[in-house]
Amino acid sequence: MVTSKKLLFFGFAVVVVFAAIATLITVLVLTNNKEEEKNGEDNESYEGPTFGYLCKDSICVRTEINLSNINDSSSLNVCRLTCNTDIGTLWPKPSGSVAFSKRVAPINPNQITISTNNFKGQTYWQVAWQRFREMLFRKIPTDSKSNSRGKSILIEIIAENDDIDFNYDTFEGYKLRIIEDSSNIYVYISARNFYGTRHALETLSQLVVYDEFNEELVILTYADITDEPKFKHRGISMDTSRTFYPVDVIKRTINGLAMVKLNTFHWHITDAQSFPLEIKSRPELTRLGAYSPDKVYTTSDIRDIVEFAKARGVRVIPEFDAPAHVGEGWQESQLTMCYKDSSQTVGWRGHFDPTKDELYNILEDIYKEIVESFKPIVMHMGGDEVAIDCWNTSQMIKDWMNDRNMETNIEGFMRLWDYFQRNALSKFDAVSNSQLPIILWTSRLTEEPFLTEFLDKNRYIIQVWLDGNDAKIKTLLEAGYKLIISNSDALYLDCGVGWWVNEGLNWCSPYKTWQKIYNNRMESIAGNYIDQILGAEATIWSESIDEGVIDMRIWPRASALAERLWTNPTTPWANAEARLLMNSQLLVEVGELAVEPLQLEWCVQNENECPF
Repeated sequence: MVTSKKLLFFGFAVVVVFAAIATLITVLVLTNNKEEEKNGEDNESYEGPTFGYLCKDSICVRTEINLSNINDSSSLNVCRLTCNTDIGTLWPKPSGSVAFSKRVAPINPNQITISTNNFKGQTYWQVAWQRFREMLFRKIPTDSKSNSRGKSILIEIIAENDDIDFNYDTFEGYKLRIIEDSSNIYVYISARNFYGTRHALETLSQLVVYDEFNEELVILTYADITDEPKFKHRGISMDTSRTFYPVDVIKRTINGLAMVKLNTFHWHITDAQSFPLEIKSRPELTRLGAYSPDKVYTTSDIRDIVEFAKARGVRVIPEFDAPAHVGEGWQESQLTMCYKDSSQTVGWRGHFDPTKDELYNILEDIYKEIVESFKPIVMHMGGDEVAIDCWNTSQMIKDWMNDRNMETNIEGFMRLWDYFQRNALSKFDAVSNSQLPIILWTSRLTEEPFLTEFLDKNRYIIQVWLDGNDAKIKTLLEAGYKLIISNSDALYLDCGVGWWVNEGLNWCSPYKTWQKIYNNRMESIAGNYIDQILGAEATIWSESIDEGVIDMRIWPRASALAERLWTNPTTPWANAEARLLMNSQLLVEVGELAVEPLQLEWCVQNENECPF
């Protein structure tokens, strides 16, 4: 039996042993910690975002953040803004001098004040100012913890004149400077008119981004920009006859144009398939021609869209296509022919009968209301795809021609076309009380010998939808005509989809990539006649497009056209690729738009450099 003294001694010994072991372990741990502190201080823990972006060769590269690169890392938005210090994320690239800092400062969007000199277009200024504020607040996520930290912004805008007319003589250039002090950000904008200052605000909005790391809006601390467009006419042509687009879709498109400084919305508003334009003096046109009573652009809609566009630096050019591309709406008039006649080569493209005097009375009513609603600075009278085969089927037309000593051959039918055009133009001039410039599509009428005989080069502007290398373009230029370029081999945005008539892809395939559009230089088309090029338009025909896909068909490819026409860069598209990719957020802001598939392919192939 173990005595109590032995048990006590044994217990004491066990305690001593365990205490010694514990002491030894503590010494070893402390020694090890001291060694780690001495030899590996960079192993300290880092608390913050796991990934950030480093600027490498003007590309924002996604990188895991640690203590060695924390000072060089930033959020994606800030990296995009500061990575390319020549032009940042600006799109289109400024055409003049640019100086940027690489630093950003936080701003308080609730503390932005603006001062302008007085002018008669005060309503437009209010719209531009409100749009600018909305664009800034839209950058802030709804779950952001703070949107009120940072410096105040003081904006001073000086316009040389109060002219709000917007024509081909309007100068759209501006100067913009940003300067920071200890408490404020100062912005100075100067331009000749409202339109230049509006463009400057658009640029300024692109110099503000949301910093996800610090949950605040930031702006470059310094910028000095001189900027103006290279071409006067920069736009998109939209077809609302084959597909009716609601007013909000049209406005969304115009917002996109404003964002990238495109300045023309060419509205192909009627065609053979429907007549959605309200003409109050001729209500039968929409009654018989609209897809349904709610698919009509009322006079109020038109005026609203025109004012909406003008306040965003976008002119609206109406097109009433004639004497072909007519049909629906004219069923009771007895003034059209060939529509839906599958036996004729013109197929579904109806034609007016130019010999009917009543036709010109109706055209006068249509033109009168177009002038009142659109207040156009230029009128598009179409003239597309007129087929003399159609007129040649009518014995009444041929008899009428014979009575007037017109032979029923090509030359005679071209004179019949000229008869229509002269009469239609006289009706338009009568109601417009001026001789506005007239745009016509390239056609048989714009070819010699008819071109110079029938069309006054001082009155007519020709819109080219031929391939860019077509010799007929040189003929037009040599004859002295001003041109708008919409060459179908580069600027037809509906190409590369299924053919709506036959099997396979449509007639203008393949799909026109943004690179193709960016490289579509006006100098390559016009050569030494570049001064006769007013600009260009991308077209979006709607046989196979509706409001569900219109955004992704237009954007971001139209942005490539915007830089081509605003900046007219001499460098090929490869030098713009990184900026367009970095600028994807700007394009998405137009209306939550999809990224073009080819951009995603580029990202797959260049995974480490893709900024998405």
